[in-house]
Amino acid sequence: MHIRGDHAELVVGGRLDVRSAADARTALHSALDDGVGDLVLDLTELDSWDATGLGVIMGAHRRAGRAGRRLVLRGVPPQMQRLLVATRLHRILAIEGGIAAESLPRV
Repeated sequence: MHIRGDHAELVVGGRLDVRSAADARTALHSALDDGVGDLVLDLTELDSWDATGLGVIMGAHRRAGRAGRRLVLRGVPPQMQRLLVATRLHRILAIEGGIAAESLPRV
């Protein structure tokens, strides 16, 4: 996994899973604590995430809310969009452009 960016936008790539969760959590918390306004999390380079990775994103979402900020997901890959819809998290998380469940490809 790799994360690059600043307190306004972070690009996450590779795998966001149990092995990379601690590093991702640290980077997200640091960006949230050091900035103001929306924090955009660009996921276009993300290959996959597991439950732990999704938990990191949900934790960052809650931390952003407590800080008066908003975590905005950008470029959510289709397979991850399906997971967000299946778990109904697409209704909680701010997703740039939104997710239309009926437009997702079936697997």
